[in-house]
Amino acid sequence: MGYYCITLASKDEVEDLEKAGITVTRIDEAAFREGLRLRKFEHAFYLDWADHSFRITNAGVQIHAHMCYSNFNIITHSIIDMDANVITIENSRSDEKLLSVFHEGVKYGARISPGVYDIHSPRIPSIEEIADRINKMLAVLETNVLWVNPNYGLKTRKYTEVKSALQNMVAVAKQLRTQLATMFI
Repeated sequence: MGYYCITLASKDEVEDLEKAGITVTRIDEAAFREGLRLRKFEHAFYLDWADHSFRITNAGVQIHAHMCYSNFNIITHSIIDMDANVITIENSRSDEKLLSVFHEGVKYGARISPGVYDIHSPRIPSIEEIADRINKMLAVLETNVLWVNPNYGLKTRKYTEVKSALQNMVAVAKQLRTQLATMFI
């Protein structure tokens, strides 16, 4: 039971949010890689436990799992086994390198939401910059799996920075949706 104390507390929190009408919850950093044991013979036990804990927490609600700065190649199958609806990943600092794991023969059944700009920087990304980044993502990911979002949460930024950056991101998303819709008519 000790292994699952945080899991059960998180599950209670998610259930309370669901009762309050929240239909999507983001659970940050499953910490698969960070908690991985140094001895390889312990990897399977740890990853199975971490996956099981995550699935207990998210039963019944749409979950967006956030993972960053991990070597996804080592934990790819555990990420898949998490069964999150959407995985959000750090991307703006890695130039789409983290996306390659989901492109190179790995069948990930959920949506993928790579960050389109670095939220830690006070610089507001231009519409052109965000469009270029999303187009690079579309070269790696299929349109039906891509969700667009900033890297991380927004708590480190001022409201004016967040508002302008999000307005640019939404403008690009609308523009690209229109372009993609006309391609398939």
